[in-house]
Amino acid sequence: MDWDALYKACISCKQCRLADTRTNVVFGVGRRDAEVVLIGEGPGQHEDLQGEPFVGRSGQLLDDMLAMIDLSREKVFIANIVKCRPPGNRDPLPAEQEVCGSWLEQQLALLRPKIIVCVGRIAAMYMIKPDFKITREHGQWFEQEGVHMTAIYHPAALLRDPSKRPETFVDLRGLREKIRDVCTSTY
Repeated sequence: MDWDALYKACISCKQCRLADTRTNVVFGVGRRDAEVVLIGEGPGQHEDLQGEPFVGRSGQLLDDMLAMIDLSREKVFIANIVKCRPPGNRDPLPAEQEVCGSWLEQQLALLRPKIIVCVGRIAAMYMIKPDFKITREHGQWFEQEGVHMTAIYHPAALLRDPSKRPETFVDLRGLREKIRDVCTSTY
């Protein structure tokens, strides 16, 4: 499936109950040839309304975090595990992740990224390993099928607990170094 066909199929998806309450499908944004992909858990209220991942206060903080290491939305691809907002911004249920994760897997197959950054615990548990502990394993690198993966604290967690920001800055510097080591595009 190419990008256009994948997008059309995804925005018409009704495979789980999240489709019943969504305003917009949040497909993802960014370069379709990005070597760096950021993956969150799912859209929140602002994302559902605007149809774009990581907007609102968390999105602004994510943009600021990327700017610290000379990245921007225009240089990466940003997506979520689930493409529709879970009610009340709850964590996506395992069944929702399983059904909707197929859209993400197809996006990743088209992108073929060299680096995946999991934004938050839920994304890390889905992408890296089910027992991922964000407080202990953030910033560590894992490799699966030639793709380098790491996790950072979700911007919403940093807004709630600013004491985690210095750790996140260290993680971001590690990301910048990994990009320099494995990416061929100019970042």
